[in-house]
Amino acid sequence: MRLSRYFMPTLKETPSEAQIVSHRLMLRAGMVRQATAGIYSWLPLGFKVLKKIEQIVREEQDRAGAHELLMPTIQPADLWRESGRYDDYGKEMLRITDRHDRDMLFGPTNEELITDIFRFYVKSYKDVPQLLYHIQWKFRDEVRPRFGVMRGREFLMKDAYSFDIDYAASKHSYNKMFLAYLRTFERMGLKAIPMRADTGPIGGDLSHEFIILAETGESQVFCDKQWMEIDLAGDNVDYDSDLDPRVTELTNIYAATDEMHDPAACPVGEADLITARGIEVGHIFNFGTKYSAAMKAEVQTPDSSQVPVMMGSYGIGVSRLVGGIIEASHDDAGIVWPDQVAPFGAAVINLRQGDDKTDAACEDAYAKLKAAGVDPLYDDRNERAGGKFADMDLIGLPWQLIIGPRGVANGVVELKRRATGERQELSLDAALQQIIG
Repeated sequence: MRLSRYFMPTLKETPSEAQIVSHRLMLRAGMVRQATAGIYSWLPLGFKVLKKIEQIVREEQDRAGAHELLMPTIQPADLWRESGRYDDYGKEMLRITDRHDRDMLFGPTNEELITDIFRFYVKSYKDVPQLLYHIQWKFRDEVRPRFGVMRGREFLMKDAYSFDIDYAASKHSYNKMFLAYLRTFERMGLKAIPMRADTGPIGGDLSHEFIILAETGESQVFCDKQWMEIDLAGDNVDYDSDLDPRVTELTNIYAATDEMHDPAACPVGEADLITARGIEVGHIFNFGTKYSAAMKAEVQTPDSSQVPVMMGSYGIGVSRLVGGIIEASHDDAGIVWPDQVAPFGAAVINLRQGDDKTDAACEDAYAKLKAAGVDPLYDDRNERAGGKFADMDLIGLPWQLIIGPRGVANGVVELKRRATGERQELSLDAALQQIIG
């Protein structure tokens, strides 16, 4: 993409309404634009990041054996009355009456709707387990939306739902998602720590929230430094095998929020205990028959009796992750995107637009990066070098390939790694080889 033709409205000054780092940088980098309180338009740069995160989430759900569908944003209130949650959910639910005076709502979550789908089609134990998911916009009418996409009213969420014949099978589904979540976040360049959590209004007696470490995190967390050494991103997990021993091993590694941490009872020595701030980016629940019993989602067992299925739900805040990654990965100059979710793979910066030899070298580099599948952003604007450097640092692409007349005359270009700030003078081919990998 040529920046001269791209819609990337960066700002030099920080808008006064932005209170946290991710909100400030997303507005300044031209990633989002507020439509009204807690509701944002995703501009091209931000939308590219959002779609990359969404795709990683999708790939890991598919790898774990989940099947993607798509449920509507507007749901009938009668389903929520069946489960007993319509009146209990509170003012966060946006309730709507259509032109025929039917009560509707903008879904804050989808337990009722997916249970209705399941009970219509599945009648026998032979057709379970089932693991279904979708990636869809949700709405929760927060009383005080703030912090940009970190606590908005409209947000993109991956929610998955498991259906099993008994508790043992449902625990196996839960464990699949537990490992899938760890892999998902590591593929994004994040270290997510799973912590035992309250089930809240979702219900059930087994729940973990996944927290990424960030200095600006909303809660205090304590964890064994072993978590920093685990790498599942490249691990070939066999989701059809018995996962209990592996999950048990992981859940036995100490991790707790400040509400659950008891210094006197902590099993980890001070030298091995990490104290940090954290941001919740995912939550998984096993809630048994809470919804299936109320809504009569039953299957026939081998002995011809009818039992309500055991269920679980599994959420990842896709749009929240955009802000969460920025909170965990930034510096004074701007965003520092992990390679896997960066909107573009590299920036080509032309230091003398209009100089024939410099333009030719930039065009050559741009074409070769595109051919290699890197998806480069070519800063071909007729702007001062300082402004180009500031913008590229702000938007945080992993590599900056800097090409100017002096370097071209000497047969070299400058390559900057955004994460470390390291700069090298190399031949163009050597620089391209480093970027392409």
